[in-house]
Amino acid sequence: MKNNTKSSITLPVNELELVELLMKSLKAKTKVEVIRRGLKLLKETTDRNSLRASFKSASEATRSDLKKELEEMESLNSEGLD
Repeated sequence: MKNNTKSSITLPVNELELVELLMKSLKAKTKVEVIRRGLKLLKETTDRNSLRASFKSASEATRSDLKKELEEMESLNSEGLD
């Protein structure tokens, strides 16, 4: 596979205007840079959402065990204190 491969995409006028607007506001040198930055941000967001869902699932799976353990330790809360 080549390191750099040429590709061409056709955008509707309103999307091309958005790319050009972003190019100016981001001070990007090319339209391709805007697209690359957008793709990178999309990947990071997708990865973050996946990680967040995994943490949520793990938290829900261990929640009942944690609650039991905390209840067992409740009696030790003030042990040794006057």
